[in-house]
Amino acid sequence: MPGRPSPAAPSIPRVLLKAATIVLLGGWIYQTALRGPLVWDDLSEISQNPVLRDPHGLAKIWAGSVGPDYFPLKTSLLWFLWRAWGDDPAGYHALSLGLHLLNALLFWRLLDALGLGRPWIGGLLFVVHPLAVESVAWIAELKNTLSLALLLGAMIAYARYDQAAGGAPAAESPPSPRSGGKPGALYCLSLALFLLALLSKSSGVMLPFVILLHAWWSRGRIGRGDLQATVPFFGLSLLLGVVTLFFQQDRALARWTIPLHGPAAHLAVAGASLAFYLWKSLVPIDLHPLYHPWEVDPPSAALFLPWIGWAVLAAVLWSRRASWGRPALFGLGFFVLNLVPVLGFLPMSYMHFGWVADHFAYLPLLGLAGLAAAGAGAAWDRMASLPSLQRRSIAGAAAAVVLVLAWSSRADAAYFGREGALWPHVLQRNPDAWMAHIDFGRDLFQSGRYESAIEQDTQALRLRPDLTEAYYNRGSALLQLGRLPEAIANFERALQLQPHSPDVLTNLGDALARSDRLPEAIARYREALRIEPEANDTRADLIQAELLAVRPLVQSGRVAEALAACEDVLRLEPENAAAHTALGNVLFLQGRLGEAVAQYEASLRTNPRDAGTRENLNVVRRTMQQTRP
Repeated sequence: MPGRPSPAAPSIPRVLLKAATIVLLGGWIYQTALRGPLVWDDLSEISQNPVLRDPHGLAKIWAGSVGPDYFPLKTSLLWFLWRAWGDDPAGYHALSLGLHLLNALLFWRLLDALGLGRPWIGGLLFVVHPLAVESVAWIAELKNTLSLALLLGAMIAYARYDQAAGGAPAAESPPSPRSGGKPGALYCLSLALFLLALLSKSSGVMLPFVILLHAWWSRGRIGRGDLQATVPFFGLSLLLGVVTLFFQQDRALARWTIPLHGPAAHLAVAGASLAFYLWKSLVPIDLHPLYHPWEVDPPSAALFLPWIGWAVLAAVLWSRRASWGRPALFGLGFFVLNLVPVLGFLPMSYMHFGWVADHFAYLPLLGLAGLAAAGAGAAWDRMASLPSLQRRSIAGAAAAVVLVLAWSSRADAAYFGREGALWPHVLQRNPDAWMAHIDFGRDLFQSGRYESAIEQDTQALRLRPDLTEAYYNRGSALLQLGRLPEAIANFERALQLQPHSPDVLTNLGDALARSDRLPEAIARYREALRIEPEANDTRADLIQAELLAVRPLVQSGRVAEALAACEDVLRLEPENAAAHTALGNVLFLQGRLGEAVAQYEASLRTNPRDAGTRENLNVVRRTMQQTRP
């Protein structure tokens, strides 16, 4: 297998020191994020995720009946974690950091198994790289750190299988994985870990292609045995990939429109995205969660230029494949292959916000980190003849680069760690990030700064006039300020854009009820309950509105409607004391004294201290006595 000659086994203290360096440096970087709040998708993943609170949630998770994606292993982990930590983000942050540190150590082990350069440098670069911050500091991307840990385990097991099966000689192909003994066990372990990785997040679907790329790199060709070995991996990739696409189309994309039209636009986005990820990997500055999407409808000629650059680079490396071009093709190939699923060829819900995101590069980054480790090893070996002072100076410069990366990562992680810091940071770099305006407005609303929240929602609507969330959020802030006509207008506009939203219907009902438009409010509440029958808050609002409507109905002579309102409340909540009392009052007015007594008594069984109801009962009983012959 190409790479450095097998060195003597390193001493245990040196290995422990290197591992401690990775762990301590990573801990220092992300210490600023450990107490960070829930942001963006964290709310839907944890604090607003009903399946985590459901005792039968695990069955629903694995049945695929909940959630926008089918990542059941990740969601099952959250289900268990919620029982330990609830909505406290600290535990989730700590787990994500622990997985990231584990990934760096596993990556170090993988590079060592492949015989590449200075493998520890690869793990070190991965743990400090700023492009990884979003995946580690954002709880919603716990699926990234979890799936990569399992995927790295699968790659290490496959590398060991390949070596144990005798895959090093260029003229041979490894034996079939069906062969018994150690190679077969390693192969099955790799396949099992790959399946678990895909059940955490399907970002690792390109592993079968990486395996074939590894075969070419290690032996100079792809043999029949290599193809046979990848068949089950391709099968799992195809299966879980199709499931992911189905969930994206059926659920995640149901409420979004992706502004990509025609193959030219898709090709332009893919080429520009590849260039973006390469640039941000090499020069990781000005990173944030929401990048401004470049215009691709129609695409400009400049957006296709990166493809020319990639073609030239591939041609140069291929021409040098007998020497340094081969490991470079392996590293860059790994990088590009693992970006293919997120380049815009296939629809993704995130593309509603932008074409690129840092968390998409978490797995591909390994290719460049590994290439850097291999290059560092080769360069250091060539510098053996240099004076010791020069070698120390070069090593010091490399250490300075690592520290600069670590400092930059710590600064980026801090934006996730401070309450209310993330969205102003994003808007400073991308003022047109409409999603940042919406989420910043939500943070301001939760802190009671309603006027400022309205301003952020208005900015979002200036950028995108079709945003249901912005109208809904602005209506909620206006409702809190008592500006009821404006609130109603915003909720009605949100309802035009999303006609079957129970949240919008409920809040519109609240605004109508506070405006004394009770019949309209009741109609909205009932519609919301038809869509979401388990919404207890909406049910309570409906009950309150129907009870408030009873007296005006009676006063206007619409007694039958008043009776129907009381009976509707009792269908929803049979033990509601206020409804029994209201129904008793209506029956009393109709002269149905015996029925009124029964309702008052039912009310007092639930609320025996209600003096008003007891007095009404006594009045009815006295009336009955006076009217007896």
